Amino acid sequence: MPKPEERASNPRASTAPGGPSAEAIRAARLVVERGGRPGVLGAVLGTGLGGLADRLDEAASIPAHETGHLPKSRATGHAGRIVTGSIAGCPVVVLQGRVHGYEGYDRGTLARGVELLAALGVEAVMLTNASGGLAPTMRGGELVVLEDHVDFVRNRPAGLVVSAMVNGAMADGEAVERIGRVAGSPYDPTLVEVALRAAREAGAIARRGVYAFLSGPSYETRAEYRMLRRFGADVVGMSTVPEAIEAHRLGLRVLAVSVVTNVARPDAPAVTDAEEVCQAAGDAAEGVWAILRAVAATIKGHHAAAAHQ
Repeated sequence: MPKPEERASNPRASTAPGGPSAEAIRAARLVVERGGRPGVLGAVLGTGLGGLADRLDEAASIPAHETGHLPKSRATGHAGRIVTGSIAGCPVVVLQGRVHGYEGYDRGTLARGVELLAALGVEAVMLTNASGGLAPTMRGGELVVLEDHVDFVRNRPAGLVVSAMVNGAMADGEAVERIGRVAGSPYDPTLVEVALRAAREAGAIARRGVYAFLSGPSYETRAEYRMLRRFGADVVGMSTVPEAIEAHRLGLRVLAVSVVTNVARPDAPAVTDAEEVCQAAGDAAEGVWAILRAVAATIKGHHAAAAHQ
C-alpha cells in the first residue's frame, strides 16, 4: 500500500474507487509532517479506552481536528487525538476517540477516521467501543468480539459513496456495483479468533456476538432492550458500524471489540450515565490491550510474509 506522501503526489490515487479521498490523503500527509508515522495496524479507541494510546512505544500525537479532515469530538471520554507509534515492533496508528451521529455529524463524517487510517497505510483496523449488554448472563467488563451487526441507522444505503459521486469519482452504476461489493459482514473471521484467544489468555471474559447500532444520544428504553434481543443483538451502542463498513469498503481487515459497561435488565432497570460508562470501560482495558497486542503481532507477521513474496 502506498505511503501517504506517495498518494498525495498522485492525484489519481485520491479519486480511485475503493481508495481514500484527496482530503484524507492531505490529512495523512499533515500527520507525517507533524512527526507522526504511517502504520500497518490502525485502532479506534472508544469511550474509556483512550488511555491505551499512552502505552505505544515511540508515541507521537497530534490533535485530530488540526488535520482539517476530522472534526472535534464533544463526547465524554474521547480525547480527539491521533497517536502514532508501535506495539512490539508493529507500526500502529491510533485514533484516541471518535465522533458520533448524536453530536450532529452525518454518516460520512463518522467514517472519516478509518479513511484517514487507510491513507496512513494501515492494512487492518481494530475498532473498540463501550456498549450495553443485552443478555442477562452478561456482566460489566465483559468483552464481546463482533462477528456481525444490526444497523438501525441505515437511512441511506449509498451514504458512504455519495460524496465520491458528487466529486465525479464514479457514475451511478459504479456506485451501485460498489455497494454490492461491500455487502455482508465486514468482520474478519481470523481476527475474531485471534481476539477471543488473546482475551481468554489474559484472563478476560470474552465471547463473540452481534452489535446493534442506534443513533442515540439517549440510552435505550426497556421496550427497546426487549426489541433488540428479539432482533438477535447481544450488545447495543452508538458507534462503530459506519467505521466498520467504510473500512471494509477500503479493503481493510476489520476487527471490532465491544466492552460491556452495563447490562440491560428490562424488569429491573437502573440509571446509567456517561461517567459510569467511562469508568467501566477503563476497568476492561487490560483485556482490550491484550487483544490489540495479539492483533498487532498477527498483522506484523502477515505484512512481513507479504513483503517477502
